[in-house]
Amino acid sequence: SMVMTEEEKEMTAYHESGHAIVALHAEGHDPLHKVTIIPRGRALGVTMSLPERDKYALTLTELKSKISMAFGGRIAEEMIYGPNKVSTGASHDIQQATMLARRMVTEFGYSEKLGPLRYEENQEEVFLGHSVARHQNVSDATAKIIDDEIRRFVEEGEQTARTILEEHKEDLHRLAKGLLEYETLTGDEIGAVLRGEKVERPDADIETIKPDDKKKPPRSTVPSSRRRPGGGMEPEPQT
Repeated sequence: SMVMTEEEKEMTAYHESGHAIVALHAEGHDPLHKVTIIPRGRALGVTMSLPERDKYALTLTELKSKISMAFGGRIAEEMIYGPNKVSTGASHDIQQATMLARRMVTEFGYSEKLGPLRYEENQEEVFLGHSVARHQNVSDATAKIIDDEIRRFVEEGEQTARTILEEHKEDLHRLAKGLLEYETLTGDEIGAVLRGEKVERPDADIETIKPDDKKKPPRSTVPSSRRRPGGGMEPEPQT
């Protein structure tokens, strides 16, 4: 039910196209499943990827590709509209990238400086403004290294996304234009748009008449949900 302005739709199209282009070219990323700029819940658009098979573990390369993909939308906005026009739509992307980088450092042992050790976060009891109980699990020096390593993984992912989008800027424009036209594109349709091909979709309103139905009176081709009980027509929905 969310109504977006044309400017918001265009920015959302470039944002989701940025995610998609990075996903297509980041090493080890799962194949694209669908991209849409139709609002869903609190999200203005969604880019979805699906693995080709069941996965029970991820490699360092795959984790880095997920961080890069998360920054594709924000960097695409910056490239098209300038740094002062970047929206807050990437807040969830930044959150997910930071959480993943933290797990890479504190749980998965991917930091050369910290080694294959698990570091628990400092925990505070939610009581009287955290002033009653505080559990210090790592030293201040170790916490500083953890923060630096998290920043390193995030900044490397951001730079990878920027490099990919700069090298494929024409594809970014092409895919954003396709999303503005079709609003939702599958993985195969994204490939067609990037190749400059027309997206072919069957017309759902055209009925196929079987030979046995030729003698029957034709039915109305108007969907029943758009017909009123009194025989009048409901107005066509505006998008």
